[in-house]
Amino acid sequence: MSNINIRNFCIIAHIDHGKSTLAARILEYTKVVKNKNKIHQILDAMELEQERGITIKAKTVRMDYIDINHKRYIFNLIDTPGHVDFSYEVHRALVACEGAILVIDATQGVESQTIANTLLAKKAGLYIIPVINKIDLLNADTTRTIEQIKHDLKIYTNPILVSAKKNIGINKIIDSIIINIPQPKIILKTSLSAIIFDSFYDQYRGAILLIRVFQGCITKNMKITLISSKIDYKVLEVGYIQLTMIESSFICSGEVGYIITGIGLKDIHNIKIGDTITESKNKTQTIRDIDNNCQISNKITPFLFAGVYSNNVSEYKNLQVALDKLQLSDSSFSYTTDSSKFLGLGFRCGFLGSLHLEIVKERLEREFGLSIFITFPSVLYKIQYNNNVCTINSPSKWPNNIKIDKILEPYVEMTIKTPVRYLGVIFELCKNKRGIQKELKYINSLNIMLKYVMPLSEIIVNFHTILKSLSSGYASFTYQHIGFKCSNLVKLEILINAVVIDTLTTIVHINKAYSTAHSLVNKLKSLIPQQLFEIPIQAKINNRIIARANISALRKDVLAKCYGGDISRKRKLLEKQKAGKHKMKKFGKVNIPSETFINLFKIT
Repeated sequence: MSNINIRNFCIIAHIDHGKSTLAARILEYTKVVKNKNKIHQILDAMELEQERGITIKAKTVRMDYIDINHKRYIFNLIDTPGHVDFSYEVHRALVACEGAILVIDATQGVESQTIANTLLAKKAGLYIIPVINKIDLLNADTTRTIEQIKHDLKIYTNPILVSAKKNIGINKIIDSIIINIPQPKIILKTSLSAIIFDSFYDQYRGAILLIRVFQGCITKNMKITLISSKIDYKVLEVGYIQLTMIESSFICSGEVGYIITGIGLKDIHNIKIGDTITESKNKTQTIRDIDNNCQISNKITPFLFAGVYSNNVSEYKNLQVALDKLQLSDSSFSYTTDSSKFLGLGFRCGFLGSLHLEIVKERLEREFGLSIFITFPSVLYKIQYNNNVCTINSPSKWPNNIKIDKILEPYVEMTIKTPVRYLGVIFELCKNKRGIQKELKYINSLNIMLKYVMPLSEIIVNFHTILKSLSSGYASFTYQHIGFKCSNLVKLEILINAVVIDTLTTIVHINKAYSTAHSLVNKLKSLIPQQLFEIPIQAKINNRIIARANISALRKDVLAKCYGGDISRKRKLLEKQKAGKHKMKKFGKVNIPSETFINLFKIT
């Protein structure tokens, strides 16, 4: 170990700044992959990542590199996501590193997530190497980007100018990694101390833990203890990841690798991201033995909540198992059991944003073969009443029959970039979404940047689709959470045949209550099939009906057998039918097929 130089670093950037392409070029330069197999995003192996062109899951890879002086290095690289919904992946990756490559697009400059990731890296005490990417493009503005790095990020190191696509400047990044990123502290002659920074589930081998070793060594057949759960396990396999898992005899201080302990589905909840691993004979060791900068916060606050239900009731257990496995690889996703009178058993899930919700849904369907649907997303609300504050994540939990003093909902600061010709329709869209304009700045003569403060609830469903539609696909947006603000909100309840449907309850702004109510009522009228009696569909706020639609009853032609005759006989048959319909309406139950909810909750 003393003859080997280790460099642990991650790549951080705003979304679509060329981070994964740069990672691929570094892998090629260090001969981990061959140029003949050149792929722009080697580490984005997930089908969803390739389809969407984004990084969803942080990836770890080890590179063995020998420089021109025949000096051997071990590079441990972690490629991280750039979208705000996956910022927790970045936070976890920083724990295993001493340095970070900060990638900035020369055409876009410093953006919101660039600043957020830089602050995280500085807080973790990492050495930051600024890299300006895409310098080969005609609209690249390196001078402006360099000024932004100094002014906005307070980084005064000269940035490295590269083009990952054209393979320009990669050698300079490697040299900077060797010279500037510090060697990790190698502490061998002491007890084991390692931290779990990621994990995933293998169908045949159980839970696989990705770890960074800070002290001592971890070897095969060693008995270890997870500090938080205080449970002992035997290490069945130890190794490192070099695109594939490669078994090794040991992993020592300063290294990044994986261990397999045979943890199956029953014990999967014992794994906590950020937990400390020590040797079982040293159980007195605690997490304070690790530097405070190298700890992962277990407090993850979801911003978005939705119900997840299986289309097939018999698949409830399969859905629960799938959520357990998914949470192992995505600890920012949370869930609790939930139930509905109309939807049956399901789960109330917490997400970090709308993209996170979409990705979880897609992964459940593709990776686990499940057929699911997701209810209307909602956000976290804070309600103040009688000097008390309650926090709710589901509209059905909204307090009734109390005087509410104040209602707070989460707000975001949104940055929209669009061609100037679409400015009018985007102004109208943001106004309809209760947005307050804070800034308008021309990027150049053709493009403009807008900054809005807007409620999170207004952008969680279809905002991206509408924005792309209005701008012919040219506009883009990002957002940052800025806290809670007071709003005039009300609970909108839907009644079908005078029965409140808990799943359809939603929270809306008072100015949108009537339009939302009429929209829901009319959509339900078109989705619910006719019954043998008339069905009233109503929407109410504070026990006051504000919208109504009726589904007419299916009627049998009781006069079909009457061929003439006295009118009183026909009237008698019609009155009898009417009385029967009235009785059924009073005692009958409306049969709402699951397809109705699926079509109503469909997120496009």
